Amino acid sequence: MEQSNTPQPQKPQVNKFAHWLKTSITARMLMVGFLVIILLIPLSYINVLINERAYRQQDVVNEINEKWGNEVLVYGPMIKLPYKSYTEIKTYDEKTETYLKEIKTHINHAYIFPESLNTDVSVDSKTLKRGNFESAVYTTTMDFSGHFIPTDLSAKDIKTEDIIWDKATVIVKTSNLKGIKSEMLLHLADDSYSFQTNYTATRDANDDYLDILESEFIKAENIDGDAETPFNMQITFNGSQQIKIIPIGKTTTMAMTANWPDPSFDGNYLPDDETKEITESGFKANWKVLHINRAFSQQHLNQIPNLRNFAFGTKFVVMVDEYQQSERSAKYGFLVIGLTFLIFFLIQTISKIDIHPFQYLMIGLALTMFYTLLVSISEHSNFLKAYLIAGTSVVLLITIYSKSILRNVKFPMLICISLTALYAFIYVIIQLENYALLVGSIGLFLILASVMFVSRRIDWSNG
Repeated sequence: MEQSNTPQPQKPQVNKFAHWLKTSITARMLMVGFLVIILLIPLSYINVLINERAYRQQDVVNEINEKWGNEVLVYGPMIKLPYKSYTEIKTYDEKTETYLKEIKTHINHAYIFPESLNTDVSVDSKTLKRGNFESAVYTTTMDFSGHFIPTDLSAKDIKTEDIIWDKATVIVKTSNLKGIKSEMLLHLADDSYSFQTNYTATRDANDDYLDILESEFIKAENIDGDAETPFNMQITFNGSQQIKIIPIGKTTTMAMTANWPDPSFDGNYLPDDETKEITESGFKANWKVLHINRAFSQQHLNQIPNLRNFAFGTKFVVMVDEYQQSERSAKYGFLVIGLTFLIFFLIQTISKIDIHPFQYLMIGLALTMFYTLLVSISEHSNFLKAYLIAGTSVVLLITIYSKSILRNVKFPMLICISLTALYAFIYVIIQLENYALLVGSIGLFLILASVMFVSRRIDWSNG
């Protein structure tokens, strides 16, 4: 028989890797996991972008604060009292073969703290804007009153006759010299004294780097007597960030009233819980510090001690600003991408619908775009509006895109509902502070339970 020379049709060669990738559940899981890891790269750049914008905001805030007025810290008033001290110098005289004694006089200073210091602080806060950024600033009026007791330095081995009473002054130290907006007058007993800046004061290694205001010489009879000496003075500051005082009175009290709804009580002492009142329109708080509550005395020789660690007061802070919320939202980016890919993976596995890796990648990139939209829109609006606009845009984009992939309405609607619930869940966590961990843990537990329930229908034997 004659053999036919007609060529036989060849079977098409099958790409085993492509076939394995298409049919194997394990292969699809590895592919989805790999894409999630790849998408961590743009997420990291988004975090860098958020940090850069936050640093830019902080630079603008610092610039506004420097021009308006920085934090307010008041240390004083205290009496600066000069006194004489003596040293004996011996020199040997070769002619007489004896030692000659010479008494050298030095002028030192003692710093006397008041017996009582009462501070009444009234704060009017507002916001200043520059471009897209704003800073919270305030104007505060601080009324100081109290009294000094008769000066007795015998415990420091200083004799009364060595004190130079007519050269005594009163010192006030502050961190915000630029922010003072009114003339300062000290009313001591029946007399008034003005202040001037003392730039000639020497600094040492223990200095607190506060600016020094020093009064003119006070009358000797105001402090050299047997009676208590009352005082009062008022200072008006433009400031920002915080207000603090140092409790140099043997008994120190402070009452603060402000129209700031989110105070953060800071420093070495907290206000009394019984008198503290915080509302949406502002707060009231009262402090009381006794001499037994702090480890320093009422009299100091030669230099003013650095007591900044004992300061107390209030910070005027924004509890969670837009960049903080955006940063916290971006931290959940891995969770959003992973859960969204998991939904598509379950749909693909259960319904046998093919989803190409490129389509997964497009969905992942759309999810990362949420954060750039959120940051850019929140700079021109509040965080809630920015979150709604960015979230709605991304959910609609992915829903419409998934309809072309899944070729029906049921699965895209499931994806739309799932993404909406996920973004709403993350927004709630961002807004919470004390209960964020609890709510987040419960939410993740419910998500895990749902995935376990749905995945029961998958036949893993084809892996």
